[in-house]
Amino acid sequence: MATKKTAGAAQQAAVAIHKKEAAATKTIPKKAATTKTAPKKAAAKKSSATGTAAKTAPAKGKAAKTTAGTKSAGKGSAGQKTSSKRAGSLPKEGKDPKGGLTAAGRKFYNEQTGGHLKPGVKGVADTAEKKKRKGSFLTRHFTTPPGPVVKDGVPTRQALQAAAWGEPVPKTEEDEKKLAEKGRQLLEEAKAGPKGKE
Repeated sequence: MATKKTAGAAQQAAVAIHKKEAAATKTIPKKAATTKTAPKKAAAKKSSATGTAAKTAPAKGKAAKTTAGTKSAGKGSAGQKTSSKRAGSLPKEGKDPKGGLTAAGRKFYNEQTGGHLKPGVKGVADTAEKKKRKGSFLTRHFTTPPGPVVKDGVPTRQALQAAAWGEPVPKTEEDEKKLAEKGRQLLEEAKAGPKGKE
């Protein structure tokens, strides 16, 4: 009966030490977290100083299981990060060299994000739906563009995406402003409805 109580006390001590270690690792930067072995050795010394090897075995086993669980959880989360990186990168065949995405690229994106990408409206935007889609695209992508339209004399993907929507590839910032303005006009026409066709 006495050995059960001391074994239980040793386990409780190991759990308490593990909780302290876990709390310490949350506040310690990642570089300092690699020095976790010192507290483990101190815990092993405490448990071996209190009794026989039979008492220390459960404490070490408990501490080893919990720290191993914590380490594997860290690896799992890192594994998830890398898998989400791989899942988020578009395959090369998904990018249309002329601009925009291919059917394979849209399918990949839709599967990964649950999105509903459709091909760009290349022809005349003659319906309210087409005006709304094309106007929204042009407004979003060319009002405040994220980067240059030409780099080293070659149009960037930012500029080429206009071609995927049946628009001329912009070569200057002024061209981008014209596309954004055209997008706003299309949205206004879509709001006005059939009367806006005149």
